[in-house]
Amino acid sequence: MAADAALADRAADAARSAGAGPGDAGSAGRAAERPISDTFVGGMAAVPAHPDARTIGVAVPVPEPFGSWLQARRASYGDPLAGAIPTHITLLPPTEVDAAALGVIDAHLRGIARGERPFVIRLRGTGTFRPVSPVVFVTVAEGIGGCEHLQARVSSGPLERPLAFPYHPHVTIAHHLPDEVMDRAFKDLAGFRADFDVWGFSLYQHGRDGVWRPQRDYVFGDASIGREGPDWP
Repeated sequence: MAADAALADRAADAARSAGAGPGDAGSAGRAAERPISDTFVGGMAAVPAHPDARTIGVAVPVPEPFGSWLQARRASYGDPLAGAIPTHITLLPPTEVDAAALGVIDAHLRGIARGERPFVIRLRGTGTFRPVSPVVFVTVAEGIGGCEHLQARVSSGPLERPLAFPYHPHVTIAHHLPDEVMDRAFKDLAGFRADFDVWGFSLYQHGRDGVWRPQRDYVFGDASIGREGPDWP
């Protein structure tokens, strides 16, 4: 597909240019300025290098019944990360931050949510980032602009950081598996369809057991919190 080829070219260019200097890494209010991954992963170190750091991410959760169904399909392909990663659309990829900055980050996310309104996401069929990145995903057919807008706002201020690849909203269903398995996932879900309203977004933390868990929900319009995770201070 021409669009996939263009995306791969842009991703390759970004990957070659990523990893520039560390920037203002010493500031307590800024995210670590180095690319880790542009999708939630379970193979990365669960415990950050610094004892006062946390590894967080921000994403739009894919609601039920679609979230659990897609997570089960991911597990059926033998993806060892399936049980560690709730089904989501990434807004902020895994990012190491100082624990002391969590209050500033919370205020930043509340402020974003307060000024936003719900929008519709329509998922249709599958795509892939191969050969640039070994990922097969469910495609966001409608709602791309809303995701891009949120991603730009979330990844600013205390969470500003470079990306290894250009932002492209998607729902991962297979990651770093044998080619024949990735091909099967791509074909199996080619007819997948799901529509849902985006009510807000969630902040996740990478636990010491390697599992990503939601810590707080940020609801559009009033920024009320619907959940607080047990690991959040």
